[in-house]
Amino acid sequence: MKSRKIHKIIGLILVLPMLGWTLTGLIFFIKPGYSEAYEQLSLKTYPLEKSLLVSAPDWQEAKLINTILGHHLLVKTKGKVEHLDPVSLLPKKFPTQLQYKALLEDAFLNHKERYGKIIKINGDHALTSTGVEIKLNWDRLTLNQKGNDTRLINLLYKIHYLQWTPFNGFNQLVGILGLFLLFTLTLFGVRIYITSRK
Repeated sequence: MKSRKIHKIIGLILVLPMLGWTLTGLIFFIKPGYSEAYEQLSLKTYPLEKSLLVSAPDWQEAKLINTILGHHLLVKTKGKVEHLDPVSLLPKKFPTQLQYKALLEDAFLNHKERYGKIIKINGDHALTSTGVEIKLNWDRLTLNQKGNDTRLINLLYKIHYLQWTPFNGFNQLVGILGLFLLFTLTLFGVRIYITSRK
């Protein structure tokens, strides 16, 4: 088979992957909507109404936080964070659905456009009217949010890095094959250029 024909076939095989790679690369370079998609949603905190004078010898770190649900004591012991009641020093119970809703609504106050209203709560997960999923890490008292924009950017990331299937081994094989074809395309392009100059 002639160099030109092989070059043309490989070029046609690589058209869609190269288009996908170029378009997603452009999006990653410009980063439209990234700030909201990966925004760190924080719980609203209030000034402390009391000070904490208790400590334990095994605590490496202690932090007292005041939210709409009251005071929370976060302590770090042997690299692990615990969420305690500051009065009893027992693990603080996970909030009820109403408490969780109040905690989220308080966090959403300055972000109404993105989060809208809470429409569903299931354990530590919540879903908003704008399609954003929220997860509460009660031990660390942090929130994690993921909207349709986050999911789209994650999908574009998978397309860009040839993670087209749920099978890592197959994805790596596709990536290696793609690089091999790209290298071969370049070699044949150089060969065609050299032979055409003779």
